[in-house]
Amino acid sequence: MNAVRIPGVLVVLAASLAIVGCGKKEEPKAAAPAPAPAAAAAPAPAAKPELIVKIGHVAPLTGPIAHLGKDNENGARMAVDDANAKKIEIDGKVLKFELLGEDDQADPKTGTVVAQKLVDAKVAGVVGHLNSGTTIPASAIYNQAGLPQISPSATNPKYTQQGFPTAFRVMANDIQQGSVVGSYAVKDMGAKKIAIIDDRTAYGQGLADEVEKAAKAGGATIVAREFTNDKATDFKAILTKIKAKNPDVIFLGGMDAVGGPMLKQMKELGIKAKFTTGDGGCSPELIKLAGAASEGVICTQAGLPADKLPNGQKFLEDFTKKYGQIQIYSPYSYDAVMVLVDAMKRANSTDPVKYLPEVGKTAYDGVTGKIEFDAKGDIKNGAITVFEIKDGKLVTLKSEGGTAEAKK
Repeated sequence: MNAVRIPGVLVVLAASLAIVGCGKKEEPKAAAPAPAPAAAAAPAPAAKPELIVKIGHVAPLTGPIAHLGKDNENGARMAVDDANAKKIEIDGKVLKFELLGEDDQADPKTGTVVAQKLVDAKVAGVVGHLNSGTTIPASAIYNQAGLPQISPSATNPKYTQQGFPTAFRVMANDIQQGSVVGSYAVKDMGAKKIAIIDDRTAYGQGLADEVEKAAKAGGATIVAREFTNDKATDFKAILTKIKAKNPDVIFLGGMDAVGGPMLKQMKELGIKAKFTTGDGGCSPELIKLAGAASEGVICTQAGLPADKLPNGQKFLEDFTKKYGQIQIYSPYSYDAVMVLVDAMKRANSTDPVKYLPEVGKTAYDGVTGKIEFDAKGDIKNGAITVFEIKDGKLVTLKSEGGTAEAKK
């Protein structure tokens, strides 16, 4: 039994050992845990939809005062670029402003044609026109369409006296400017006899009328009142008639394209009278066109000089770096765009019907100062600055009006 059983036990044990040994060799190792999948990158936030907002701009981009029109357009274009950089949102959409620039050639008929073109293009608002003569007729078209219109440079009072709730301007009007020019000629320049020339445009004639009123009120005599047109370059016949009147001061209601040649011809004719003009001729271009004959010219601008504006110095640096020398109105064109944008933000809408009421409630700290409108759409506290041309540069003599903050 034992002899039989022992081998059996051995067999069983051997088999057991074999099984155990095989188990050690064949038993699969526990699989290494699979590396955790890399954390999926957070999905990029979906780009917010854009809402295209078209803003129209109109000025003469061809013709003798195209340099002023381009200056205005560049001011508006820089404002559009700056507004886009702010990524303004309304109802979850990022506003993307686009400037639609039109050339009215400083012609009233063309002005109405391009005004209708902008209305048909569904612009949300308009900055312009440059000239009063184009701004006034175009304003009726914008008013009928319910489009806010802000002029950066049209100064004829009639523009805002029509009663259109769509019409605004961001600089002083000719009543304010003409009063300053006329009284300055009498009180500061000592003029007793004044000759007045205007270019028969709404701007030139309107400003000349106001200068005449103020000069007469100050005690001066108007010894001549002549007129030309805004395309003329030969003024010798007019100037010869005026020379015979021996005035102390000659005032021109017109633009620099007229003033430059006129000054040269005054010098050629030996006219000794001082020359004065308004904002349309108070530009670097006048100096360029008249050369040495511009020395001593007294001129005004409806606004404050850049170094007196709250943000004028920065605007001056940014603008000149991008576009070159400022002519006259580009800071006001810039602010006109920003006023429209600010009104849209406050109304939370780009629909002219909804944001137009907010334009009238504007209290905006712009490049040119604090912008607020009166019931007619004229800027409150409009400033006027008197300049003298010395050594080929516009030198500030005095400023009147404007906010105290702007003058500091």
